[in-house]
Amino acid sequence: MACAVCTALTCGAALDPKTVATNTPVPPGDSERVSNAFEKLSEAGRPARGPGMNILLVGLDRREGLSQKTKNRLHVNGKQCDCTDVMMLLHISADRRRVSVVSIPRDSYVRFAAHRDHGKGFGKITERTTRHLGKINSAYAHGGPALTIRTVEQSTGVRIDHYAETDFPGFEKTVNRLKGTQVCSAEPLKDKNSGLKLAAGTHTLNGNHALRFVRARHVDPPGDLGRIRRQQHVLGDLLRTLTSDRTAGSPLEVVRAAAALSGSVRWDKGFTTRDMARLARDLRGLTAKRTEFATVPIQDFDHRAPVWGSTLRWDGPRARALFADLRADRPITGNTVTGPAPGATPVPYRPEDVSVRVEGSGKTAEHVAQELRDNGFQVTGPRRATADGSGRGRTEITYDDYWQRKASTVSAAMPGAVMRPQKVKGSKHSQVFTVRPGTEGADVTDVVYDRSSVVGAPVRGDELGCDGRTPHSRD
Repeated sequence: MACAVCTALTCGAALDPKTVATNTPVPPGDSERVSNAFEKLSEAGRPARGPGMNILLVGLDRREGLSQKTKNRLHVNGKQCDCTDVMMLLHISADRRRVSVVSIPRDSYVRFAAHRDHGKGFGKITERTTRHLGKINSAYAHGGPALTIRTVEQSTGVRIDHYAETDFPGFEKTVNRLKGTQVCSAEPLKDKNSGLKLAAGTHTLNGNHALRFVRARHVDPPGDLGRIRRQQHVLGDLLRTLTSDRTAGSPLEVVRAAAALSGSVRWDKGFTTRDMARLARDLRGLTAKRTEFATVPIQDFDHRAPVWGSTLRWDGPRARALFADLRADRPITGNTVTGPAPGATPVPYRPEDVSVRVEGSGKTAEHVAQELRDNGFQVTGPRRATADGSGRGRTEITYDDYWQRKASTVSAAMPGAVMRPQKVKGSKHSQVFTVRPGTEGADVTDVVYDRSSVVGAPVRGDELGCDGRTPHSRD
């Protein structure tokens, strides 16, 4: 089960254990164990053991050893970074009634645990011990699984009990052996970089197309946070498959699943086949309501750091509260500190950066304009229309579809309005959203800029849509 859980999350290629000592690139090996994950870890400075089990799941962006034919088939011809492209903490509660997953964005700017750089990543060749800052995904290049584990433990305060890593072909193989994964989308999805081409609707994807789905960054919801949500959805779907009565209810099926997946994932030596069988049995009948998913809250999405460029800085108070819940074996959902602010809908763009014009001059138009202004929107001079400022039917909002990425902020403020994107040719694209108040949908809801909560707030599995959307990110 741990094998498939890991592959559901990850998007990179595994690295042979021998590479950590030498930092010399080698093709992915066939060993199913990561021998150096915990063997040389000193207990000094590590977090105390807590209730439940914590597994660190990583996927390495590494393509060495893959034939050109395989790269073409998997659509992974880009440049590798030799880093952890995906990183997730999976917590299994002590009573085995709950599974919580916290994704750690790859560009998180953290301080690495003490280590000696060997010239990989941005490290300088030195024999001196260093604890420099950097993107968390580069900890692997600087010191392999051991440094990755210690850096995550140091940054989160969560003790890691087990470790697993996988590769592109492993992900494909796992999804195929589990007879696919179900996803959906209200709109067609297309991402040239990942090779994703998906029609609107619900689909059961094979391993190849599922890999493209979890790697896509240029579809809605966009960016790494949107991609993380899609990965979390696929993980939840595979978890339920693996803990179903058909699999977890039969010792023979559990053994078969472990044997079939052993070539897809490498895990630490302490995580045995017997452990996997026991875990599958304990989690038998896992439902979506008993799973939780979250992404570490971000305060600054474009923190400029020397050498590293654009990075992500965590929201300290919210991140600490999230990991405190994980350490204490508490649910990560329902905490007002880590979730969206009560009484307001989170939006991905600051209202202050969005210009709105309200048509008309009557009481309705004046009320809408003032409510939008109170929410922080830049309300420009009115465009006169009907005397009372309101038309028949639904309130409509028209805008240049070039600014589609800001439309969700406006629609969240006026959830009853109809959005009317318009194609505009040429290079001049007006940033003004025009509101035409109607007899319906003219109410304005309070919104707050909270990009993390839009696509990363803690949610239960039954609240996580099959396209990765949540109640906080739906228009």
